[in-house]
Amino acid sequence: MIVKTVNEFKQAIASNNFPIKQAPAMKAAFMVSPVGFSLDEQTASDNEYMKMDQLTDADLAIVQQMNLARKISDCGVPVMTFPGSAETPDAVFPNNAFATAHGNKYIIGAMLHENRQKETMRKDIRMFFNDLLGYEKHHIKRDKCVAELTGVLVPDRARNIAFCGMTERVNDSGAQAMHEMFDLDLMFQFDLAQGEYHTNVVLASLAGKGCMIHSGSFADPDVPKAIAEFYKDKTIFLSDEEKLAFAGNGITITENDLFLSQTAFDGLAQKKKDKLESWGFTLHHVQVSELEKAGGSLRCMVGEIF
Repeated sequence: MIVKTVNEFKQAIASNNFPIKQAPAMKAAFMVSPVGFSLDEQTASDNEYMKMDQLTDADLAIVQQMNLARKISDCGVPVMTFPGSAETPDAVFPNNAFATAHGNKYIIGAMLHENRQKETMRKDIRMFFNDLLGYEKHHIKRDKCVAELTGVLVPDRARNIAFCGMTERVNDSGAQAMHEMFDLDLMFQFDLAQGEYHTNVVLASLAGKGCMIHSGSFADPDVPKAIAEFYKDKTIFLSDEEKLAFAGNGITITENDLFLSQTAFDGLAQKKKDKLESWGFTLHHVQVSELEKAGGSLRCMVGEIF
């Protein structure tokens, strides 16, 4: 079911509270090395978080990405890292191009920009899912759709629902395709505020337990209120400063391990960190400042394997 208004969403959750029904966190992760990392002028056209006036240090980016992979593996989650390429400068954010769903399925996204479309054609990543893992392929065709997967779509994996913020990075056909390919029970589709590009920068789902959200990033202020009501007392509202520090771009690596970038952790108010810990989360913070110059943060760097 896809709902597109606050009233429809409230009616849907009134008739079904969408309880936790499946694993809330990944069993493994995949990443792409920032070899060849640079700031992509194509994606900068609609990504206001990119710091195009700053130089990038590819060596530092590689070290930060490797450190993130190690800390994820320290939580018991295996990490597969694929090589990067100068031809695909945004490939370090692979969750937009490839995603997985429960039931041994993988999904290939339909990217807006040409440089990112090249990412979805990678034979090695396709072979990894096809031949090594034996996952069933679902390909969203670019001729009809724009769908940048778990950039625009924030799934609550545990409850099998998702929140889809509409921008240039997703269209109606793309949203419909994601709903079908992720086999969701419910998708709440809404517009993000002008200037936003990916939902996962302004909304983080926390292993089915709750969420972190920035209200000002939604075109309709009643949308974040409705999402907060769904999670009842397990919602953290982010300030403008916390959002810009990428606090909304966190990810639950396990059911109880929440990863934030160092920038996000430093920018998040202490009382909110305390609240997250009171909900049972252990907070991990990893420096990915060099990658954040490209307009994404830690969550964008981690592809989930379910």
